[in-house]
Amino acid sequence: QVQLVESGGGLVQPGGSLRLSCAASGSIFSIYAMGWYRQAPGKQRELVAAITSGGSRNYPDSVKDRFTIARDNAKNTVYLQMNSLKPEDTAVYYCNAEIRGEPRSSIVDYWGQGTQVTVSS
Repeated sequence: QVQLVESGGGLVQPGGSLRLSCAASGSIFSIYAMGWYRQAPGKQRELVAAITSGGSRNYPDSVKDRFTIARDNAKNTVYLQMNSLKPEDTAVYYCNAEIRGEPRSSIVDYWGQGTQVTVSS
């Protein structure tokens, strides 16, 4: 069994910064792409940032130049550094990872439980 555990959410003022972390644990053979998604009330879940096992990164225009995704493969952990936060960044942020648990098993999409980020004065 694999678990993704997120941390680092909270309340921050506009213009402030937060750093989210997500650690994968359990039966892990390989981790492929990792990413962060968010879902605001009444809206669909959307991609915030993604990073491949080789380190290639992808961001939507809404967060480009403000958010940075990074991963530590030795720790099975992905991070999201969020700077210049805006009220419209308020959402529940979810960690996602594509993980192969055993050498011959299929790749499975795992999700964290979500962490609330609120940007408000």
